[in-house]
Amino acid sequence: MLAITPTVRNLLILNIVFYLVDSSIINLSNTFALRSFLSPDFHIFQFVSYMFLHGSLGHLFSNMFGLFMFGPLLERMWGPKRFLIFYFVTGVGAGLLFAGIDLFENLRVANAVELFTQSPTPDGLADFLSKYAGPLYESNLQFLNEFEGNPTNSMYIQQSISLVQGFYAWSVSIPMVGASGAIFGILMAFGLLFPNTELFLLFVPFPIKAKYFVAFYGLYELYSGIQNAQSDNVAHFAHIGGMLFAYILLRYWGTQKTNFY
Repeated sequence: MLAITPTVRNLLILNIVFYLVDSSIINLSNTFALRSFLSPDFHIFQFVSYMFLHGSLGHLFSNMFGLFMFGPLLERMWGPKRFLIFYFVTGVGAGLLFAGIDLFENLRVANAVELFTQSPTPDGLADFLSKYAGPLYESNLQFLNEFEGNPTNSMYIQQSISLVQGFYAWSVSIPMVGASGAIFGILMAFGLLFPNTELFLLFVPFPIKAKYFVAFYGLYELYSGIQNAQSDNVAHFAHIGGMLFAYILLRYWGTQKTNFY
């Protein structure tokens, strides 16, 4: 029988309580979700606070299930202090990688917005929307056609500028929440420390060794992050960040001779 450990239990309780408060009492995400570096609502404490917020019950359940399944074994092996350090390092590390890539992408958008506002043309608007805002391209086809027929009309020019500026403002305001980075860190640690443990997964009709599962999952997250589908609201690079920082931390701990509890 799987016995839950104290730190895992406390993390489960905290995440559930924060979700209940956020979803039914007061909106915590407005302040405590992780915002873009370029957002006026960004605060440094969000690199920790975002880990205790979730966007839906399903989001919460999947993360807490991963914590419940893989966390206790690591806590029993490391002790509560080292496990908690690992949890926060991987969670914060996931947020840092996500925020860094988000900064890079939004700076590209900001540069494209500036270039467009200097020379707003129908072709320029179509190019901007197709590159950075695919869904907006589809929903603004009529406006694009009207702008193309009236390229010097001041009303269309101003509307086109407002459209690209509004997209940028929306892009830098998207929050990131969830313990997924830390959970993927735990998953990585499990795969590295217990590589030949066979896992029985719900949608796989045969057992798969932990090392292969973690490797395939990591490659999938990397592929999905690079694809960057605009309809995909999953922070894939946060997952990769959690795995990356888990790997680095485990390699660092492997060089240390002291254990602490």
